[in-house]
Amino acid sequence: MTLTPLRPIAEPEYPDSDGKPMAESDPARDSLTYAVEALKLYFAARPDVYVSGNLFIFYARGFADAVVSPDVFVVFGVEKRDRPSYKLWEENGITPDLVIEITSKSTRHTDSVDKPDKYIKLGVTEYFQYDPTGDYLDPPLLGFRLVDGKYEPMTSGGTGDGMIVIRSAVLGLELRLEGGRLRFFDPETSKYLLSYQEEHAGRLRAEAERQEAVEERYKTAERLLAMAMSVEQVAALTNLDADDLRRRFGG
Repeated sequence: MTLTPLRPIAEPEYPDSDGKPMAESDPARDSLTYAVEALKLYFAARPDVYVSGNLFIFYARGFADAVVSPDVFVVFGVEKRDRPSYKLWEENGITPDLVIEITSKSTRHTDSVDKPDKYIKLGVTEYFQYDPTGDYLDPPLLGFRLVDGKYEPMTSGGTGDGMIVIRSAVLGLELRLEGGRLRFFDPETSKYLLSYQEEHAGRLRAEAERQEAVEERYKTAERLLAMAMSVEQVAALTNLDADDLRRRFGG
């Protein structure tokens, strides 16, 4: 009797999207965008840190419904590259170290019960919930750390004026809530992390200020030259190039 070998089970399709909008409100979308961009910029020099958001994480090969989609997550120890989805079996089983959910009334059960249960099983060290509209979370920013298989609330501080501060040991940053807006603060530099748009705007402002300062030096140089000072003397006093002064003002 000849046995007919069983046909191998086909690998299921792992969708890259569920067809739903990225976020359900402007505050939620803006918060998600800021968090992902700011953290990507912060870890830009680290090739072993992957930052993403609103991306499917498949955690059991062969089961397309074994999936969770964090709003924001950070993974240490994997290659920084673009991915259509994050499949654990393709990443040596390395799971996210930190997750942030931009939550609301409509997602409160999922964000407070369903997803945390999955993140605990995945071993996500830190889990944050942020309610950008203040609809139901009180306070609107909560942090949890995985301790002995369950999430324990993280200590939060503030300044008494409504600011909430929670330090993330995973990131080495503070998550701050100011005026209802989530920001990342770097205690090493005493600066807030910026999004791509904010960083670009900052560079433009810095360049405009630099150009303004240069023009002020040229105005000073023109006044000094009018007082019969030599080009070399004026160049030394204004920190401008002598040849450039000659081209601009003659002499």
